[in-house]
Parts: sequence; C-alpha cells; structure tokens
Amino acid sequence: MSKRAVIMAGGKGTRLRPYTVAIPKPLMPVGDLPILEIVIRQLAQHGFDRITLAVNHQAEILRAFCQDGQRWGVKIDYSLEDRPLSTIGPLALIPDLPENFLIMNGDTLTDFNYGAFYNQHCASGDLFTVSCAERTSKLDYGLLEIENGKLVGFREKPVSRHNVCMGINMANRRILDLIPHNKPYGFDHLMLDLLARHSPATVYPFSGYWLDIGRPDDYERATDEYEANKARFLPDLAEVA
Repeated sequence: MSKRAVIMAGGKGTRLRPYTVAIPKPLMPVGDLPILEIVIRQLAQHGFDRITLAVNHQAEILRAFCQDGQRWGVKIDYSLEDRPLSTIGPLALIPDLPENFLIMNGDTLTDFNYGAFYNQHCASGDLFTVSCAERTSKLDYGLLEIENGKLVGFREKPVSRHNVCMGINMANRRILDLIPHNKPYGFDHLMLDLLARHSPATVYPFSGYWLDIGRPDDYERATDEYEANKARFLPDLAEVA
C-alpha cells in the first residue's frame, strides 16, 4: 500500500538565526546530513513512497536540493504557498491527498517508528492522531504560593512534567473540511476545532528519542547525539558504511 507524507518546510527558522539567514532550517546539517535528508531517508525506510514538501521561504533552495526524490527511492513533489499559511493551512493547497496521510515538521531528529504510527492510525479509523512525548521543565526560581498577601506554600525550583506535541501527526482527509482556503490555520486551531466538535484527536505516546532542532542549544545537542549514534536514526545507512 502506498504511503504518503506531507513535510511542512515553509518556515523561516527565526529561532535558529543567524544560522538560517542563508540556509533553510530543514537543510541545516546534523552531522554529515541535512536534517530534512535524515527525515526523508527514515520515511523511505518505513515504507513511505511519496512525499510532498509544503514550501514557502527559500523554496527554490529546498527544491534544488531534494529534486524529485529519486536518489532516496521516493517521489517528491512540492506545494508552494504564496503567503504563510501556518502549520495546517498548507494542506488545503494539496488537491490529491489520500484517505490517510502523515503530516510532520522537517526539522525533527527522532527514532520514531513512522510505519507503525501510520498503520495504527489507519486501522483505528480515527480522524486525527497526535504523537506526544513527555518533557520536564524546571523553574529557576523559588515558587511562592500566596493567598491574601500571605505565603501559604513554597517550592524551591520545582520540576513539572508535560505531554507535548512532537510535530508528527496522522490525518484522515476529512479534516480538510475544517481548513479555510488560503488563510493561516495552525495546529492549535485544528485541535481547538476538533475539541469544539467533540471529535478530539487520538494521542499516540512515544518514549523514544525526539528533539526539535529549532533552538541553537537543541540544534547543537542533536548534532552531537546524531554523530554519536547514527545507527539509531539511520540503521540502513550505518550498515552500508
């Protein structure tokens, strides 16, 4: 069965400046490969044979690098926005989306099993499936709990845990009915619209490796960890090497 993925690659990568002034964020090198190439190779290894890149900023550079995808054994085509449409809006510009398809960001380093994720979503018949990872955050200050001007509790630099979106999702094409044409529409809008319609997304928890390279410190960390364990992310490439 043919598997289709849409990679959102139209952002400006402002959090990674000055790195992304001349290079699109998806083409930032993580070790010896651009992060987008790592993603494409992973998708190919998991059976995806057609990939659409939703592009805008520096689209010509992305197109020149990826071309038609033949060197990775996939077919790559492009959907060009003439203005920013956020993270879900570009789907309305793609006329031939299949019944179910993967949507993901082009700047994610992970050992996620895209094939298993695809298969579970299709078997479930769900409208939308969101992958999630657990993250902890530490407050760098002592937390004061106050009532009526009096201290009623104190916690020193508390740590909290959160379930966060990984930027890897599965969708049924029925969601296209919710997406306005040629207007910005983000993942947040879609989640709130689904909740309002009493059709909440299904959550797919993931406990493996996942890192968004959008910030300089995360980018440097991803580069170090990819170089230290390439076989974890691209086992087929490691076998050839």
